[in-house]
Amino acid sequence: MKQFFLYFLIFYTSFSHSQELNCQVTVDASQLSGAGNQVIFADLKSRVNDFMNNYRFTNDKFEQNEKIDCQINIVVNSDLGSGTYQGIFEVDAGRQAFQSSYRSPILDFDDKFFTFTYVQGQPMDFNLQGFSSNLTSVLGYYAYVILALDYDSFSLLGGTDYWKKAQLIVQNAQTATEPGWQSGDNSFKNRYTYIDNMLSPMFQPLRESFYTYHRKGMDMMYDKPEEARAAIIQALDNINEVHKNRPASYNVQIFFEAKNREIVNIFKNATTEEKTKLLNILAVIDPANTTIYSQITSP
Repeated sequence: MKQFFLYFLIFYTSFSHSQELNCQVTVDASQLSGAGNQVIFADLKSRVNDFMNNYRFTNDKFEQNEKIDCQINIVVNSDLGSGTYQGIFEVDAGRQAFQSSYRSPILDFDDKFFTFTYVQGQPMDFNLQGFSSNLTSVLGYYAYVILALDYDSFSLLGGTDYWKKAQLIVQNAQTATEPGWQSGDNSFKNRYTYIDNMLSPMFQPLRESFYTYHRKGMDMMYDKPEEARAAIIQALDNINEVHKNRPASYNVQIFFEAKNREIVNIFKNATTEEKTKLLNILAVIDPANTTIYSQITSP
């Protein structure tokens, strides 16, 4: 018995240390009444938490301090009957800047086209080669998106394999009745479009800029802040290549949804020359957040 327990402990420790995500999960069903619903959603929270924190999404080994911090909040706003619900899937993730405790956001997104079916005790079946359920497909999809962004931030185009895995989930979901998987859903602002763009040569400058922003910008901020700010300005300027071909593209919007407030904080105390150059770039590629960026020059 002791030998078995020791084997189990070693196996479990190795498994948990190899998993990639450190994911905090919440489920907000406050818009629905009934004690029964609260029991169901408490169970849902537990199972989503287990899935995101225990499922192996890669073959790479992650030490505990290397895990990717992320949060998922499932906001349930409608009960459609028969265990089917409609809501919002909120997800954000970040990676730590070198020589700092600062967590730089890589994704901050609300997927408002989230419908799922769940009954208490339902297993979280997931198969990368097929479509098991909308719930686990969405969870797997965003897990691979987080991984792809994280790997892209550490090495040039390093997340390609994980973008392709997310794309495979999209392809397997083409027969799903739930929204968000088809190319034309929500005026082409959906999971299909986001992944399709990321793997398109036209959007490669965005991924290259993502790498420059983090490795030559955020990771250098502690030692060489002036060079780091220059690298971030260069990275943002390079995104203009995507903007010229696809103005106001969905992927660029998602990038700035995560980064706009960070950019303000970085350049609040920059030189006047840096601020002017930066704001000229942002006025072209992200005019929707002009009000936020005005804080860079405010007292």
